[in-house]
Amino acid sequence: MNKIANRAVMCEVLKEAASQDRDVIVLCSDSRGSASLASFAEAYPEQFVEVGIAEQDLVSIAAGLASCGKKAFAVSPASFISTRSYEQCKVDCAYSNTNVKLVGISGGVSYGALGMTHHSAQDIAAMSAIPGMRVYLPSDRHQTRKLFEALLQDKQTAYIRLGRNPVEDVYEEGSVPFEMDKATVLSEGTDVLLVACGEMVKPSRDAAELLNGQGISAGVLDMYCVKPLDREGLLKAANGKKLVITVEEHAPFGGLGSMVAQVISANDPKRVINLALPDAPVITGTSQEVFDYYGLNAAGIADTAKNALEE
Repeated sequence: MNKIANRAVMCEVLKEAASQDRDVIVLCSDSRGSASLASFAEAYPEQFVEVGIAEQDLVSIAAGLASCGKKAFAVSPASFISTRSYEQCKVDCAYSNTNVKLVGISGGVSYGALGMTHHSAQDIAAMSAIPGMRVYLPSDRHQTRKLFEALLQDKQTAYIRLGRNPVEDVYEEGSVPFEMDKATVLSEGTDVLLVACGEMVKPSRDAAELLNGQGISAGVLDMYCVKPLDREGLLKAANGKKLVITVEEHAPFGGLGSMVAQVISANDPKRVINLALPDAPVITGTSQEVFDYYGLNAAGIADTAKNALEE
């Protein structure tokens, strides 16, 4: 069982980069502990900026540093950086074309019992709506490493959502198929395609195994790159399928499901079902308890696919 959270992997990648490049700067909003950035701050204090609980300042300062040639990573809880700092993300980062990587930690329902004030179920929709903003949700620690290594090499702004807790591995260390802005095919299938992002990739892969055991051929597509959406990869994977199901830790509007449905309906019309969080405050509980309650687990995903194919 993996015990390393994606946020901890982010810190390790940034430490490795900072040791070779003084232009790598990490900023946070009184969140170095929850972001697993304490060791970065200790190792590279001159490349670390503690802004305090001031998310709008966090983003604007990061943009200012980026305009001076720095590679700025602004890290803050996803629920806050995607809402309190929305104008700064839009204007100072995307519109101004600055090299700021906005990292939303403890995304989705990671904060569990803290409730809707700390949940980020709107961030995919909000950030994707900003012209020039890329949106990424890595599915496990190995893909997180690949993604941050790639992001360190470009100069475009991006929003990356990471969960709070360790998640089970989807990929094997040293064997991670990764191409920037290209979805990863985890399995082929002929009946149904499961398209997932972030923490929903692992239960989707498990659901495919359950379906295959019931005689239903299921394919799985890891759409870690929500924006730009890999349209070509999606259409290729969906070709010939009877049904497409999207799975996301997000509200039912404007997220992965909406984007996939737009592409499928315009190019290869077929039924698309969006499995997501409800349009309401979610129940109180741990992430897994929330997922189980709303059917965002392997059994729930498999049941949805099976029932839809039988209709």
